[in-house]
Amino acid sequence: MVKDGKIWMSKNENPQFLYPNMANRHGLIAGATGTGKTVTLKVMAEAFSALGVPVFLADIKGDLSGMCRPGNESEDMSKRIAKFGIDDWSYTSFPTRFFDIFGKNGHPVRTTVSEMGPILLSRLLGLTAAQEGVLNIVFRAADDNGLLLIDLKDLKAMLQYVTEHRAEYTLSYGTVNPQSAGAIQRALLSLESQGGDLFFGEPALDIMDWIATDESGRGMINILDSTELVQSPILYATFLLWLLTELFERLPEIGDADKPRLVFFFDEAHLLFRDMPKALTEKIEQVVKLIRSKGVGVYFISQSPSDIPDAVLAQLGNRIQHALRAYTPAEQKAVRTAAQTFRQNPAFDTSAAIMELGVGEALVSFLDEKGIPTMVERTFILPPQSLMGPVDAFTRNSVITNSPLDEKYGTAVDNRSAYEDLTEQNAKEDEEKQRAKEEAAAAKQKAKEEAAALKQKEKEAAALKKKKEKTTEKILNKTIGRATSSAFSAIGRQIGNSVIRGLFGNSK
Repeated sequence: MVKDGKIWMSKNENPQFLYPNMANRHGLIAGATGTGKTVTLKVMAEAFSALGVPVFLADIKGDLSGMCRPGNESEDMSKRIAKFGIDDWSYTSFPTRFFDIFGKNGHPVRTTVSEMGPILLSRLLGLTAAQEGVLNIVFRAADDNGLLLIDLKDLKAMLQYVTEHRAEYTLSYGTVNPQSAGAIQRALLSLESQGGDLFFGEPALDIMDWIATDESGRGMINILDSTELVQSPILYATFLLWLLTELFERLPEIGDADKPRLVFFFDEAHLLFRDMPKALTEKIEQVVKLIRSKGVGVYFISQSPSDIPDAVLAQLGNRIQHALRAYTPAEQKAVRTAAQTFRQNPAFDTSAAIMELGVGEALVSFLDEKGIPTMVERTFILPPQSLMGPVDAFTRNSVITNSPLDEKYGTAVDNRSAYEDLTEQNAKEDEEKQRAKEEAAAAKQKAKEEAAALKQKEKEAAALKKKKEKTTEKILNKTIGRATSSAFSAIGRQIGNSVIRGLFGNSK
């Protein structure tokens, strides 16, 4: 609720305010399950919207959709309102848009593989350092060759291509281990089974669509339905981290402003930092430190401040702590840690108060107008003005279809990208290989035929030669026979003549 240009969050003897010009110093809403964190989140988001500040938040349990409808009057609510002494109370709805990665309960949310980048994608796939190195090579090779990585089929096609041509890529980029490539392929299949293939594609989300107001100047409340998404904790955490990084990279510097440009609520924040690689944790720290100057306030919601790394926790100037239970030594330590994050109030024991808080009651400490943390106060959080609980499916669908974003994001498109280019290139390579194979086979056949023809010619020539030799021999033999016969005839005649002359004497 807004009062005198400030966000009225809670009250004890005095009202507790969150100053809009300090809202981009980030904050923390902590507390055990069922202690009122969701109500606190709603009250804060409603107030930002009323101030004209757009909001993004993830709906983990599905009960934040009621913000698009005014709350209902009840005896319990009437007592709570009377307790706070609110004279101008009214139930009201707030401008709301619904989003859903899976496209079931909101506008589909998509990004491209290239926009996600190899670092966040490695985190999403749970890759080792060696596998991340191969993924970096794949991204670099795609970039150098002008190949667009839009969806998962593009990435798988590029990974296969680099693996098949690893000999040439190894010289330029480094070793491409087939085992690492295989592990990445398996991780991509696992991501697809979680619905990750719906997340990568086009039209990609334009983060600037969230920074919008309605016709009356109230900030748009952008709700990401995460009831199904949170069942894949790494996908949930990586997606929200990508959104935060995208805001950091897209928005220009504005310095100190009267109010934030956008407030980003990161629910179930412990999922973000669980098993987080050091390099990525350092990136988050950098984003949280620097995004303030771009007019973005980031509010983490988790059970305990100990869920947040100290370097990040130190940047969270506005604190709301609901009850924590301490039955074990570890839980008792968490309570002490939570108490130590506040500027102590001598009026009560902070550690004891944390364990005594009732539902809807909280310890609060906000930055004052000069940016100094106020002493912690034990207070009651105001009730929300919108509907408590979820809206029905008809109402939700009506909000979705009446939004101008439904036409923009409603239908997926499959533009030409790396998959199509590589498929065409592979087809050409296969065609060239087939042509070369056919040409080689034809040349081999031709050589075989030429060899056979030559052999046949040689055979025919040998036969002809042999025939000629036989003919020559016959002629020679015949000639010799005739000559011999003539010779023998001549000799016979001479002998005959000699015999006759011997018998009868010389006639002379």
